[in-house]
Amino acid sequence: MAGPGSVSAWGLLRLRRQLELGIPLTQRPYQALAEMTGLSEQEVMAAIRQWQAQGLIKRFGLVVRHRTLGYTANAMVVWDIPDDQVQNLGRSLARAPFITLCYQRPRRQPDWPYNLFCMIHGVDRKLVFSQLTTLITDHSLEQVPHAVLFSTRAYRQRGGRYVSHD
Repeated sequence: MAGPGSVSAWGLLRLRRQLELGIPLTQRPYQALAEMTGLSEQEVMAAIRQWQAQGLIKRFGLVVRHRTLGYTANAMVVWDIPDDQVQNLGRSLARAPFITLCYQRPRRQPDWPYNLFCMIHGVDRKLVFSQLTTLITDHSLEQVPHAVLFSTRAYRQRGGRYVSHD
């Protein structure tokens, strides 16, 4: 962007709204965003770079609607890992090709002793349990307390919202 006031404030607002709804799946997504917002492709790219530099945009990510793709046996595996081991083990588990999420959360004692969460998206439960067995064996987790929680429904997935869409 050339300088303050050189780009339409309304165009930037439209761009932020559109980014929240998702980036178009085209060969030239920034050009498509430009056409949707009244900005030029260069202005779109410059605004996004500036917002990233300012920390307004942390990252771009893909929201996969896994059930639509046939992944209906989706399990959150929760583990009770010693605190001094959770970070290294979490990194190791996250490298497994079938782990789609792996993150640490605080325990909620006395009812919830688990502090490491791993998501496995599978096409059937038998495959998920097979992958879990591999994970347990490969990482010597046979004696580690854990639970397998299969999802029963899909919740709405979307990115962050920062602009009113009234």
